Amino acid sequence: MPQTAMPTTISEVLLERIDDLGLRLAQRFLVELETYRNEAQVPFETIHTSCTRNLTLMVRHFTSDAPLDPEPPKETGRLRAQQGVPLAETLHAFRIGFEFLWSELVAEARRHPEVTDAVLVDLAAEVWALSGAYAVAVATAYREMSSELMLRREHERSVLVEALFTGVIADPATLGEATRILGLPATGRYVVVAADVSAAGRDALPGIESALRGAQIISAWRLLPDQQIGVLSLPEHREAQAFRIIRKHRARAGVSPSYDALTETPQALHFARLALKGLGARASGVARFDDNPLAMLVAAAPAEAERLVRVRLGAVLALPHEERTRLLETLETWFRAGGSAAATGERLYLHANSVRYRLRRVEELTGLSLTDPAAVRDLGAALEALPLVRR
Repeated sequence: MPQTAMPTTISEVLLERIDDLGLRLAQRFLVELETYRNEAQVPFETIHTSCTRNLTLMVRHFTSDAPLDPEPPKETGRLRAQQGVPLAETLHAFRIGFEFLWSELVAEARRHPEVTDAVLVDLAAEVWALSGAYAVAVATAYREMSSELMLRREHERSVLVEALFTGVIADPATLGEATRILGLPATGRYVVVAADVSAAGRDALPGIESALRGAQIISAWRLLPDQQIGVLSLPEHREAQAFRIIRKHRARAGVSPSYDALTETPQALHFARLALKGLGARASGVARFDDNPLAMLVAAAPAEAERLVRVRLGAVLALPHEERTRLLETLETWFRAGGSAAATGERLYLHANSVRYRLRRVEELTGLSLTDPAAVRDLGAALEALPLVRR
């Protein structure tokens, strides 16, 4: 409550002129505050209404013993948060408002000889105390509303990302609105990333969206109990940079082939998850579906993959550990060396004849010839499936 009451005559005069004072203060805001000049963001009528209400509250406060009603300044704080006016500019507006009120109060007081300088000094202390109380009320309400809006936006984004991944969004109008809210371009080159989480509710790639944004890569993410999944708008010239950012997290991540229409996101998610499975037992790494489509397809059918391994490599796997390891290592290296015994020997520090001997042993055990393209295809697929079966 005020320690020094404003003379009734001054308060009555100010209240009679309150609509004009509110309009003048609102117009001053347009001159001094850049954001307030944007009519689309902050309609002038809301500025005028807020100025008039708050000036009325201030004047009446100085003529009453009633405690301050914090609701009007709180309402202003909430409204400015919703309109996207920066908090610093909102508080600056209130400072301007109190300066304006004080100047009007002093100008009117000079017309009343009974109002002494001592009264004005005491009243000044009350004005600035009220200014502090207003600033606290405005800032508190602004921050509370900002937090609520942020939670709403995050929830809305999460729902929209989920809709993209499940294929719920199909019609162009809804898709266009979703891309606007998510910040994704309506057309372009996209990929989906799926990463295993270490624990439920914990991001596999903490801060990934902001890190990608810093590299001018737009993305939208969704956290699931077992995975963190995201869709990236990824121009080809930024692909390597995106993968470097993902690899920094030392997580297990799979990446889909690129695609052009966001309606294909559910299928891309399926491919990203297949790529993730293709990592086998590796603790970390980024696997791209396009790097090894055969491995991805094998990962898509675990039961069939197990049967393929059993049928094509069963006899090799039944050997004692040392011989089995030696033959599988030789066969895998031969595939990586493009079917060259000499290159295989160089990589394993073996004579080419030793490599050929081991390969003939594989042929004997499997009943397949490494000169037969169909047999080579089957053995290659079985080798791709082997890490999945061993998990």
